[in-house]
Amino acid sequence: MNQQQPRSPAALVTGGATRVGARFSLFLAEQGYDIALHYHSSEKEALKVAEQIRSLGRQCEVFKHDFATSSEPGSLIKAVLTVFPRLNLLVNSASVYDAEPTLSTSLELLENQFKVNFFTPYLLTQGFAEQVETGNIINILDNKIEYQQYHYSAYLLSKKTLAEFTKMAAMEFAPRIRVNGIAPGVILPADVRTDDYIEWRKEGIPMKTQGSVDHLCQAMGYLLANDFVVGQILFVDGGEGLNHIGRNSETYSSDH
Repeated sequence: MNQQQPRSPAALVTGGATRVGARFSLFLAEQGYDIALHYHSSEKEALKVAEQIRSLGRQCEVFKHDFATSSEPGSLIKAVLTVFPRLNLLVNSASVYDAEPTLSTSLELLENQFKVNFFTPYLLTQGFAEQVETGNIINILDNKIEYQQYHYSAYLLSKKTLAEFTKMAAMEFAPRIRVNGIAPGVILPADVRTDDYIEWRKEGIPMKTQGSVDHLCQAMGYLLANDFVVGQILFVDGGEGLNHIGRNSETYSSDH
Protein backbone atom coordinates (compact mmCIF):
# COMPACT_ATOMS: atom_id res chain seq x y z
CA MET A 1 0.00 0.00 0.00
CA ASN A 2 3.01 2.34 0.35
CA GLN A 3 3.35 2.65 -3.40
CA GLN A 4 -0.34 3.05 -4.21
CA GLN A 5 -2.16 4.47 -1.24
CA PRO A 6 -5.89 5.06 -1.81
CA ARG A 7 -6.63 8.65 -2.78
CA SER A 8 -10.38 8.50 -2.16
CA PRO A 9 -12.10 8.84 1.20
CA ALA A 10 -13.01 5.52 2.77
CA ALA A 11 -15.96 4.27 4.79
CA LEU A 12 -16.16 1.40 7.25
CA VAL A 13 -19.59 -0.23 7.11
CA THR A 14 -20.24 -2.78 9.83
CA GLY A 15 -22.60 -5.54 8.84
CA GLY A 16 -21.93 -4.43 5.30
CA ALA A 17 -22.40 -7.78 3.58
CA THR A 18 -26.15 -8.31 3.79
CA ARG A 19 -29.51 -6.56 3.73
CA VAL A 20 -29.43 -2.82 4.48
CA GLY A 21 -25.70 -2.86 5.24
CA ALA A 22 -24.91 -4.20 1.78
CA ARG A 23 -26.96 -1.47 0.13
CA PHE A 24 -25.22 1.18 2.23
CA SER A 25 -21.86 -0.21 1.11
CA LEU A 26 -22.85 0.00 -2.56
CA PHE A 27 -24.42 3.43 -2.16
CA LEU A 28 -21.29 4.86 -0.56
CA ALA A 29 -19.14 3.33 -3.30
CA GLU A 30 -21.38 5.07 -5.83
CA GLN A 31 -20.73 8.30 -3.93
CA GLY A 32 -16.96 7.91 -4.35
CA TYR A 33 -15.95 6.11 -1.16
CA ASP A 34 -13.60 3.17 -0.97
CA ILE A 35 -15.22 0.58 1.30
CA ALA A 36 -13.98 -1.35 4.29
CA LEU A 37 -16.69 -3.99 4.43
CA HIS A 38 -17.11 -5.71 7.78
CA TYR A 39 -18.83 -9.06 8.14
CA HIS A 40 -19.13 -11.76 10.78
CA SER A 41 -20.35 -15.00 9.19
CA SER A 42 -21.59 -13.93 5.75
CA GLU A 43 -18.31 -14.40 3.91
CA LYS A 44 -19.85 -15.44 0.60
CA GLU A 45 -22.14 -12.41 0.58
CA ALA A 46 -19.28 -10.11 1.63
CA LEU A 47 -17.09 -11.25 -1.25
CA LYS A 48 -19.95 -10.78 -3.70
CA VAL A 49 -20.64 -7.22 -2.52
CA ALA A 50 -16.91 -6.48 -2.63
CA GLU A 51 -16.78 -7.52 -6.27
CA GLN A 52 -19.75 -5.30 -7.06
CA ILE A 53 -18.00 -2.37 -5.41
CA ARG A 54 -14.80 -2.97 -7.33
CA SER A 55 -16.79 -3.09 -10.56
CA LEU A 56 -17.78 0.51 -9.76
CA GLY A 57 -14.11 1.48 -9.82
CA ARG A 58 -13.74 1.73 -6.04
CA GLN A 59 -11.43 -0.18 -3.75
CA CYS A 60 -12.96 -2.61 -1.29
CA GLU A 61 -11.49 -4.93 1.33
CA VAL A 62 -13.43 -7.24 3.62
CA PHE A 63 -12.81 -7.48 7.36
CA LYS A 64 -14.09 -10.42 9.42
CA HIS A 65 -14.85 -9.64 13.07
CA ASP A 66 -17.20 -11.24 15.57
CA PHE A 67 -18.54 -8.42 17.74
CA ALA A 68 -20.40 -10.85 20.00
CA THR A 69 -17.16 -12.41 21.27
CA SER A 70 -14.62 -9.65 20.68
CA SER A 71 -13.20 -7.80 23.68
CA GLU A 72 -11.68 -5.10 21.47
CA PRO A 73 -14.00 -4.11 18.61
CA GLY A 74 -12.12 -0.81 18.39
CA SER A 75 -9.14 -2.74 17.00
CA LEU A 76 -11.10 -2.97 13.76
CA ILE A 77 -10.52 0.75 13.19
CA LYS A 78 -6.75 0.26 13.40
CA ALA A 79 -6.91 -2.66 10.98
CA VAL A 80 -8.95 -0.64 8.48
CA LEU A 81 -6.58 2.33 8.68
CA THR A 82 -3.64 0.16 7.64
CA VAL A 83 -5.45 -0.42 4.34
CA PHE A 84 -7.44 2.81 4.05
CA PRO A 85 -5.52 5.66 5.67
CA ARG A 86 -8.15 8.11 4.40
CA LEU A 87 -10.93 6.54 6.45
CA ASN A 88 -13.36 9.32 7.39
CA LEU A 89 -16.76 7.63 7.71
CA LEU A 90 -18.02 4.99 10.13
CA VAL A 91 -21.46 3.45 9.58
CA ASN A 92 -22.54 1.38 12.57
CA SER A 93 -25.01 -0.92 10.84
CA ALA A 94 -24.25 -4.34 12.36
CA SER A 95 -27.04 -5.48 14.65
CA VAL A 96 -28.65 -8.44 16.39
CA TYR A 97 -32.38 -8.64 16.91
CA ASP A 98 -34.07 -11.04 19.30
CA ALA A 99 -37.62 -10.73 20.56
CA GLU A 100 -38.17 -11.50 24.24
CA PRO A 101 -40.12 -9.65 26.93
CA THR A 102 -38.35 -8.80 30.17
CA LEU A 103 -39.66 -11.81 32.09
CA SER A 104 -38.13 -14.28 29.64
CA THR A 105 -34.90 -12.38 28.84
CA SER A 106 -31.81 -14.28 30.00
CA LEU A 107 -28.58 -12.61 31.03
CA GLU A 108 -26.94 -14.16 27.96
CA LEU A 109 -29.50 -12.61 25.60
CA LEU A 110 -29.30 -9.25 27.36
CA GLU A 111 -25.50 -9.19 27.16
CA ASN A 112 -25.50 -10.22 23.50
CA GLN A 113 -27.97 -7.52 22.44
CA PHE A 114 -26.03 -4.82 24.26
CA LYS A 115 -22.61 -6.07 23.20
CA VAL A 116 -23.41 -5.96 19.48
CA ASN A 117 -25.96 -3.14 19.35
CA PHE A 118 -24.42 -0.70 21.83
CA PHE A 119 -21.00 -1.62 23.23
CA THR A 120 -19.58 -2.24 19.75
CA PRO A 121 -20.67 1.08 18.17
CA TYR A 122 -19.60 2.86 21.37
CA LEU A 123 -16.08 1.39 21.20
CA LEU A 124 -15.83 1.80 17.42
CA THR A 125 -16.75 5.45 17.89
CA GLN A 126 -14.03 5.74 20.53
CA GLY A 127 -11.45 4.16 18.21
CA PHE A 128 -12.56 6.28 15.27
CA ALA A 129 -12.34 9.50 17.29
CA GLU A 130 -8.89 8.56 18.59
CA GLN A 131 -7.39 7.66 15.23
CA VAL A 132 -9.25 9.68 12.58
CA GLU A 133 -8.66 13.39 12.25
CA THR A 134 -12.05 14.38 10.90
CA GLY A 135 -15.15 12.71 9.49
CA ASN A 136 -18.65 11.38 10.09
CA ILE A 137 -20.28 8.65 12.12
CA ILE A 138 -23.78 7.42 11.29
CA ASN A 139 -25.51 5.04 13.68
CA ILE A 140 -28.28 2.86 12.26
CA LEU A 141 -31.05 2.70 14.83
CA ASP A 142 -34.71 1.61 14.62
CA ASN A 143 -37.90 3.65 14.69
CA LYS A 144 -38.97 1.40 17.57
CA ILE A 145 -36.89 3.66 19.84
CA GLU A 146 -40.00 5.86 19.90
CA TYR A 147 -42.05 3.00 21.37
CA GLN A 148 -42.15 0.98 24.56
CA GLN A 149 -42.44 -2.40 22.89
CA TYR A 150 -41.47 -4.61 25.80
CA HIS A 151 -41.79 -7.64 23.52
CA TYR A 152 -38.26 -6.70 22.35
CA SER A 153 -37.02 -5.61 25.75
CA ALA A 154 -33.24 -6.16 25.49
CA TYR A 155 -32.99 -5.28 21.80
CA LEU A 156 -34.99 -2.10 22.13
CA LEU A 157 -33.15 -0.93 25.23
CA SER A 158 -29.83 -1.42 23.42
CA LYS A 159 -31.04 0.72 20.50
CA LYS A 160 -32.50 3.40 22.81
CA THR A 161 -29.12 3.57 24.53
CA LEU A 162 -27.35 3.93 21.19
CA ALA A 163 -29.74 6.75 20.29
CA GLU A 164 -28.80 8.65 23.45
CA PHE A 165 -25.12 8.00 22.81
CA THR A 166 -25.52 9.40 19.30
CA LYS A 167 -26.45 12.77 20.80
CA MET A 168 -23.82 12.58 23.53
CA ALA A 169 -21.03 11.69 21.10
CA ALA A 170 -22.15 14.48 18.77
CA MET A 171 -21.55 16.96 21.58
CA GLU A 172 -18.20 15.47 22.52
CA PHE A 173 -16.66 15.22 19.05
CA ALA A 174 -18.07 18.23 17.18
CA PRO A 175 -16.87 20.04 15.17
CA ARG A 176 -14.15 17.56 14.25
CA ILE A 177 -16.51 14.62 13.80
CA ARG A 178 -20.22 14.83 13.08
CA VAL A 179 -22.32 12.07 14.65
CA ASN A 180 -25.88 11.41 13.49
CA GLY A 181 -28.33 8.53 13.27
CA ILE A 182 -30.92 7.00 10.96
CA ALA A 183 -33.97 5.22 12.39
CA PRO A 184 -35.58 3.01 9.72
CA GLY A 185 -39.18 1.88 9.83
CA VAL A 186 -40.78 -0.85 7.71
CA ILE A 187 -38.09 -1.17 5.04
CA LEU A 188 -36.76 -4.74 4.81
CA PRO A 189 -38.91 -7.00 6.99
CA ALA A 190 -37.49 -10.40 7.88
CA ASP A 191 -38.22 -13.17 5.39
CA VAL A 192 -40.49 -14.89 7.90
CA ARG A 193 -42.95 -11.96 7.83
CA THR A 194 -46.09 -12.76 5.82
CA ASP A 195 -47.77 -10.48 3.29
CA ASP A 196 -50.73 -10.14 5.64
CA TYR A 197 -48.40 -8.95 8.38
CA ILE A 198 -46.80 -6.36 6.10
CA GLU A 199 -50.20 -5.05 5.04
CA TRP A 200 -51.21 -4.79 8.70
CA ARG A 201 -48.05 -2.83 9.47
CA LYS A 202 -48.69 -0.48 6.53
CA GLU A 203 -52.12 0.36 7.93
CA GLY A 204 -50.38 1.92 10.93
CA ILE A 205 -48.09 4.11 8.80
CA PRO A 206 -49.45 7.58 7.98
CA MET A 207 -47.99 7.33 4.46
CA LYS A 208 -49.75 3.94 4.06
CA THR A 209 -46.81 2.36 2.29
CA GLN A 210 -43.64 0.41 2.91
CA GLY A 211 -40.34 2.21 2.59
CA SER A 212 -37.40 1.20 0.46
CA VAL A 213 -33.66 0.98 1.02
CA ASP A 214 -33.34 3.89 -1.42
CA HIS A 215 -35.13 6.04 1.16
CA LEU A 216 -32.45 5.13 3.70
CA CYS A 217 -29.65 5.88 1.24
CA GLN A 218 -31.19 9.26 0.49
CA ALA A 219 -31.20 9.97 4.23
CA MET A 220 -27.55 8.96 4.47
CA GLY A 221 -26.66 11.17 1.53
CA TYR A 222 -28.36 14.11 3.23
CA LEU A 223 -26.54 13.58 6.51
CA LEU A 224 -23.21 13.41 4.72
CA ALA A 225 -23.83 16.43 2.51
CA ASN A 226 -25.22 18.83 5.12
CA ASP A 227 -22.32 19.80 7.36
CA PHE A 228 -24.57 21.85 9.67
CA VAL A 229 -26.49 18.78 10.86
CA VAL A 230 -25.12 17.12 13.98
CA GLY A 231 -26.58 14.99 16.76
CA GLN A 232 -29.76 14.32 14.83
CA ILE A 233 -31.70 11.09 14.42
CA LEU A 234 -33.48 11.03 11.08
CA PHE A 235 -36.59 8.84 11.16
CA VAL A 236 -37.22 7.22 7.80
CA ASP A 237 -40.49 5.48 8.55
CA GLY A 238 -43.37 7.15 6.73
CA GLY A 239 -44.38 8.89 9.93
CA GLU A 240 -44.98 5.65 11.84
CA GLY A 241 -43.11 6.94 14.88
CA LEU A 242 -45.53 9.88 15.10
CA ASN A 243 -48.60 7.68 15.06
CA HIS A 244 -49.26 7.35 18.80
CA ILE A 245 -51.79 9.99 19.73
CA GLY A 246 -52.85 8.23 22.89
CA ARG A 247 -56.34 7.42 24.08
CA ASN A 248 -58.69 10.21 25.18
CA SER A 249 -62.39 10.85 25.67
CA GLU A 250 -62.82 12.36 22.21
CA THR A 251 -61.66 9.18 20.47
CA TYR A 252 -63.25 6.71 22.89
CA SER A 253 -66.62 6.54 21.14
CA SER A 254 -65.15 6.06 17.69
CA ASP A 255 -62.90 3.26 18.92
CA HIS A 256 -65.73 1.29 20.52
